[in-house]
Formats: sequence, structure tokens, C-alpha cells
Amino acid sequence: MTLAAFLAVWAVHLAAAASPGPAVLMAARTGAVEGLRTGLFLSVGLGLGAVVWAAAALFGLSLLFAAAPALFGAFKLIGAGFLIWTAWKMWRHADDPLVMDALPPRGLLSALRLGITTQLANPKPAIFFGAVFVGLVPPHAPGPVIAALLLTVFVNEAGWNMLVARLFSLDRIRRGYIRLKSVLDRAFGGLFALLGVRIAL
Repeated sequence: MTLAAFLAVWAVHLAAAASPGPAVLMAARTGAVEGLRTGLFLSVGLGLGAVVWAAAALFGLSLLFAAAPALFGAFKLIGAGFLIWTAWKMWRHADDPLVMDALPPRGLLSALRLGITTQLANPKPAIFFGAVFVGLVPPHAPGPVIAALLLTVFVNEAGWNMLVARLFSLDRIRRGYIRLKSVLDRAFGGLFALLGVRIAL
């Protein structure tokens, strides 16, 4: 695999990782509500989840979904259900007052699990890695190239979401979030719900 081809895969995946979706929304809200440290661990989980999808695609998951469309349909419904459930929780608690000092801190392992779960429940990376990513990787690529590609996926996904979490953890943005919490939580919840419905359909 040439350096130019490797950089092309990196650029295409970075664009996909940066596009709005459940991962970016979760990183933004976590950074605003729970702070940078929790947002960083969530982002690591998002990166690990992306690596799982990339590895699965490289080792034949897309072929399994093509051979068993009902399996992919069931997976999409499960992912959509997770997003809609997350949206319902955000909407339900939108009017709850938010006092940062009174928030029980989420455990870092809990943040890591939330990141992995959010990514694995999201069919967007499954479709991207199964349909686009695999097509950019030469067949029979050697092990070191595969390892470098998986590392690139992790760095892109985790790095971008860390940047989002950092931005939303800034004091000025956090204060704005507190001031507009009910509106923003309903907006985040609505976006999660729309993504879930779109995936289900």
C-alpha cells in the first residue's frame, strides 16, 4: 500500500469521524455536562468502538451482512432503539436543574463503556467501514499495514471527539449550556431521536 493511498484512507475516515452523528453529539454533551476528563475517557471509548467496526469490516463482517440482510436489519433496529432511548432520557430530564458542583462524577470506566456502547450501537460506522473503508484498503494488505490503519482509525475518532469534548468543556460554553439547558437538551435529544428513526427506516 503506497503512502498516498494510506493518506487517502486517513483523510476519508477523518472526514467521516468529524461528520455530525451520535458520537460527536455524545462527546459535545459529555464535555459540557461532565467536564473534560470524562469527555476524554468517553472519546477513548468512541475510538475503541470505531476500531472494533474497522477490524470487523476488514475481517469479513460486511460479507456476513450481505449474506444475511435480516441480521443487518435487526442490528439497525437495536442501534436505533439505543439512540431513541438516549433521546428520551435527555428529553425527560431537560427541565431538571443542572448544578455542576452537585453532579456525582461519572466513573471513568463508565465513561469509557458509554463511548464504546454509543459507537457499537451506531450503524453509521458499520456502513462506512463495510462499504467505504474496505474498498480503499487493498486486498491481502500485510499485517503491519492493517495495524497502522486500525491505529489511524483510533487516533482520528478519539482525537476528533476529544477536541469536541474540550471545546464544550470550556467555562464560557459550559455556562451557556447551563443557561440554555432545557433547550439544548431537547435539541440534543431531538437529534438523537431523528438519527434513530432515520437508521430504523
